[in-house]
Amino acid sequence: MPTRILPAVGDADAVRSLTTLLSQLPDAEPVTPVGDSTQLVDTLARLAAESVDELPEVVVVHERIGPVPALELVREVALRFPAVGVILVTTDAGPGLFAAAMDSGARGLVTLPLSYEDLASRVQAVAQWSVGVRRHLGHGGDVFTGVGGTVVTVSGAKGGVGATLTAVQLALAAQASGRPTALVDLDLQAGDIASYLDVQFRRSVVDLAAIADISPRILAEAVFRHDSGVALLLAPGEGERGEEVTDRAARQILSALRSRYEVVVVDCGAQLGGAGAAAVELADRALLVTTPDVVAVRGAKRTVRMWDRLQIRKAEETTVVVNRHSRGTEIQPPLIQKITGTALAATTVPANFKELQAAVDAGRVDTLDAKGAVRQALWALAGELGLVKAPETALVRRSGGRARGKDRGGDRGTVGFRRRRE
Repeated sequence: MPTRILPAVGDADAVRSLTTLLSQLPDAEPVTPVGDSTQLVDTLARLAAESVDELPEVVVVHERIGPVPALELVREVALRFPAVGVILVTTDAGPGLFAAAMDSGARGLVTLPLSYEDLASRVQAVAQWSVGVRRHLGHGGDVFTGVGGTVVTVSGAKGGVGATLTAVQLALAAQASGRPTALVDLDLQAGDIASYLDVQFRRSVVDLAAIADISPRILAEAVFRHDSGVALLLAPGEGERGEEVTDRAARQILSALRSRYEVVVVDCGAQLGGAGAAAVELADRALLVTTPDVVAVRGAKRTVRMWDRLQIRKAEETTVVVNRHSRGTEIQPPLIQKITGTALAATTVPANFKELQAAVDAGRVDTLDAKGAVRQALWALAGELGLVKAPETALVRRSGGRARGKDRGGDRGTVGFRRRRE
């Protein structure tokens, strides 16, 4: 059986030399190279969604791959796709880098300039290892082999637009539908998830920042299990400690979470830091919450342009959610979409703070009335994003509301969908 090899190389000259050598290897089947880290992960995720057998046996990562640094990319691939063997191609053959590559999950190291013998021996060894792992996974019932959970980031166009409330309700909706869910507070200086859910916990995301290999046990000790079932990873109580969570640490933490939970919702707040930028970059869906007023919409536009300039995320890959919407406002969702150049969530969240005030003041936004318009809209948004695996009628019933039969006009829980069609 031929060995499928996927090169991940950002440099054109390196691509040519590497693919030429790979094509000369016995029983080798090089596939079309990918040019950056995002394309590599997306390609592997697409193949893994079909079957683990569709994945290449070997991935060759060049040291100049980007935008994610090579070692971080190796770690993510090793964690999310454990049946794939990764070889790192680098000019540094020192013991320090070798140890770092092995710690990141690489199965081999090949130095530049490339030699046929060195590359052939490494590819053969890694391919044999990969085949053995797949044979084991084929008989292991509960070994994680999927592409990982869905990561959704929620950012605010400015402070106070409702990003945290949106993140919390999306996580609650996903968990209520039966999908194991984690909610992460990456608003590191001013995170409010603990206050919104009346939680006091001594562990925070900072406790994971300095750990090179986050095991399931370590992860379990850092999260707080809320009464709803949602796993909470909170912001530090001392805001200045947020600086300890680097972009590299954020990637590692989110990769560990997505390997254990079907849905990972991340509250990134309104201020962009390294950790938040890393989360937005690797997210499957990036939401930007705004309100229909001039200041907030300008803030949304600035944020979208900044993400694009920093090559974090393109405007068309960002979804704007309009909060506190009413038909009487001068700025309507289509205009916001035109101004920002983003995608637009079909579900809008109505303006009704009276519905929220008691729950917010008590720090129990998880107890919002299931029949309330705001709560229904946010759970409908979760359905629109594909975060729930049950019809909304089931979500209303699971949360304590009564589902009405068809002869009584349908379920109140579908009001968000009816309004969207109108």
